[in-house]
Amino acid sequence: MERRSTVQRELVLNAVRSLQNHATAEEIYRLIIKNHPSIGKATVYRNLNYLAEEGVIRKVQIPGSPDRFDHICRSHYHVRCEKCGQLFDVDMDLQPGLIDKIKDTHGIQFLDYDILFRGICPDCRKED
Repeated sequence: MERRSTVQRELVLNAVRSLQNHATAEEIYRLIIKNHPSIGKATVYRNLNYLAEEGVIRKVQIPGSPDRFDHICRSHYHVRCEKCGQLFDVDMDLQPGLIDKIKDTHGIQFLDYDILFRGICPDCRKED
């Protein structure tokens, strides 16, 4: 069943694209309500998940942290600052055939992967 585009969905998509910073759903919601105070938090969350499922935006899941939403949909790696928690893109080519190189003893069929590097961003390094 094809879902129709809605004004709310466009607001959410435009917010993700304008922030360009791997924003959380809460950050996206806070941006939208500045100009559209009647939009509900559940509407923003629902539309973020829909857009991610449709491949219009990318959901980045980080253990122990809220999901982030990325305007860049192609596969790429990320690095998270260990001090401030910000997420950044890593400028490096994907490693071809990585899934084929994984040795599995549990019978798992690997479908995809996300690689998350850890580091300290320039702003946090300046503070030290």
